[in-house]
Amino acid sequence: MSRKEAPREGLVRAALKGRVTNQEAAAGLGLTPRQFRRIRARYRAAGVEGLVHGNRGRPSPRRLTEETTQRINQWLVEKYVGFNDRHLTEKLHTVEGVAVSRESVRRIRIAAGLPAKRRRRAPQHRRRRERAGREGALVLIDGSEHDWLEGRGPRFTLVGAVDDATGRVLALVVRTHEDLHGYVALLEALLCEYGVPAALYGDRFSALVRNDDHWSLEEELAGQQDPTQFGRMLEELGVTYIPARSPQAKGRIERAWGLLQDRLVSELRLLGLSTVEAVVCHLPRLIAEINAGFARPARESESAWRSTPRGHASILSCRYTRTVARDNTVSLPGRWIQLPAKGRDRSWQGCRVEIRECLDGTAHVVHAGRAIVSQPWSEGTFTLVGRTSGGRPNGKRCNSTAARPAPASTPTPRSADKRGQLTNIRKPRPDHAWKVFRRPLTPQATAVEGRT
Repeated sequence: MSRKEAPREGLVRAALKGRVTNQEAAAGLGLTPRQFRRIRARYRAAGVEGLVHGNRGRPSPRRLTEETTQRINQWLVEKYVGFNDRHLTEKLHTVEGVAVSRESVRRIRIAAGLPAKRRRRAPQHRRRRERAGREGALVLIDGSEHDWLEGRGPRFTLVGAVDDATGRVLALVVRTHEDLHGYVALLEALLCEYGVPAALYGDRFSALVRNDDHWSLEEELAGQQDPTQFGRMLEELGVTYIPARSPQAKGRIERAWGLLQDRLVSELRLLGLSTVEAVVCHLPRLIAEINAGFARPARESESAWRSTPRGHASILSCRYTRTVARDNTVSLPGRWIQLPAKGRDRSWQGCRVEIRECLDGTAHVVHAGRAIVSQPWSEGTFTLVGRTSGGRPNGKRCNSTAARPAPASTPTPRSADKRGQLTNIRKPRPDHAWKVFRRPLTPQATAVEGRT
């Protein structure tokens, strides 16, 4: 007898003895008088057993059949291995035609002794940040390196963008590792598909923000450090970049990566993909499916996306200042560009020009805001790399065009047979004045000196 049925015996006995009315007893048990009369009649006929519900101990008519349960158990360990409970429930409904609830799938998994996809951890207290009100007001960007193909293919990194207001996955770019080229390609995808966002929210990756303490003379005079190449692009587009100081600060995109690492990996396994090219072809459809199930409407209907400016390909470029050589050429590591003659066959020698290296590898030479010449890339796959003023790729700490101080030269250790500190002094000639003065005088030289 349950806790709900235990107090009924006392009130039923009191009603049978006339101590309370049926309406009073029904009010005490939270029942209607008609329902209480039925319970009293069952108690009079069968005693205490009549107070127990008649379906107690009987199987539910809506329970899953044994055949369906065995099929789900087989799918859990074969076709849909690694799927979480909700994802498996959706696949059973859409693909297999089996309409079951998520709780039923969970009970079957627990009965089969299979662990959950993720271990539940105790929640930590954190302050919630309100979502942006309009779509495009804040876009979260980040990169995630993961074994997306589960060993069937190469390991790669996804660079993605998520809208803060709706939780929609806006774009994903496949890269071998997290780099400047991936973020610029991601920004180009946003500009072509949606427009210019109001602000970007990401981490302190060296391709995005300056993390070094070096200040050049020009920066000290200006009172601020020069931005990175990516930061300069955002400034020209009028986009604010907000660097997060902890993974929890950008928790929404971190949770989005958890969703993608769960569902996207399972979908790629279900499709049997094993190459990066195949993943790139199927990404738009998979993103649309995830957005259809998890995106939410924004609080405000008006969008914050701005129209993409003309010539945005020139904006999304790394820029370097160079001095034209005597042969009217400028160079970057791995390439050189020949400049045509000025008007009246004049030379560009000694002029300061700007080289803009675009995402597709095309290099534009610009002088006083006017393009002089353009050179496309023709040597295979191109990767956009932020370089210093000397042309070398930047390190992990600095990714700006400002010149960095040259490293101190390491002194060459002296060998054991060389003593003293000065070992590379030019030796004087044999007829040098110092040699003549220190040479011992002969008898003829002494007689000559005596006469003088």
